[in-house]
Amino acid sequence: MGTPEFAVAILDVLVKNTNVVLVVTQPDKIGNRGKISCCEVKKYAVDKKIEVFQPVRIKEEYQEILKYKPDIIVTCAYGQILPKELIFAPFYKTINVHGSILPKYRGGAPIQRAIINGDDVTGITIMKTDTGMDNGDILYQEKIDILDSDTYDSLASKMSILGAKCLIKVLPSIFDSSIESRKQDSSFVTFANIIKKEDEIIDFNLTAKEVVNKIRGLSSNPGAYAMLDNERVKIYFARIGDVTSNRCGEIIRVGKEGIVVAACDREVIITDIGMPNKKRMSVLDMLNGYKKDLVGKVFNL
Repeated sequence: MGTPEFAVAILDVLVKNTNVVLVVTQPDKIGNRGKISCCEVKKYAVDKKIEVFQPVRIKEEYQEILKYKPDIIVTCAYGQILPKELIFAPFYKTINVHGSILPKYRGGAPIQRAIINGDDVTGITIMKTDTGMDNGDILYQEKIDILDSDTYDSLASKMSILGAKCLIKVLPSIFDSSIESRKQDSSFVTFANIIKKEDEIIDFNLTAKEVVNKIRGLSSNPGAYAMLDNERVKIYFARIGDVTSNRCGEIIRVGKEGIVVAACDREVIITDIGMPNKKRMSVLDMLNGYKKDLVGKVFNL
């Protein structure tokens, strides 16, 4: 049971090592032009000719899954809370592959929040699924460093591979009942709430590190943004520059290094951008066809 690209590696390792009888994922979405799009997990399952079930409300439609009499259910970024009737039905119950070192970052955006908050380390937790949000007993954990160069895309890709390795390492000990679990320490619980529209806004009144971390944590989807001349400009990658005394959000200079903007303490050098109604491109490519003078303009909320 999973939905985004992060879950594909987990499904792949299960397909290669077990008998996957059903894939459960979120319903297809309808785009702006009426085009129907499906998630990456469904694309993989269809390619492998595995049956797919896409309930709108899992709590009302879970009985369909029980018809397959699963020995175990594995979830990874599925996107809906499971009813207890489903969680505890399989012989080996239900386990979850989660993108953080629990109990830190329970919830739907653990990778994004770890980068945005400036963490140096995150990891994968294999846990027993319970009725609360990511509150089940821990079966196995493995850490991974967050590099300064990491964006959500790069870190999620590495963590997806790590999650698959952790899962396949743990499954045999689940099946032979030799694994020991441990309770989560409730005193260390934090939450990683899903990213909302207001979370995507860049505030250049913050430190350059905080600004850059937000940009990294939301790149490339959905992408952080700031307003320039009353238009939304997406910013996909930036780095920290020199100390500045300019007013926050002001574009100091533009050149080969990128668009240099003042945060409250240092410069933010923007190198990948999405101008209004344009796809993502490097600042150098953008400047080749951009006629307006940007220096002195101010990014704002």
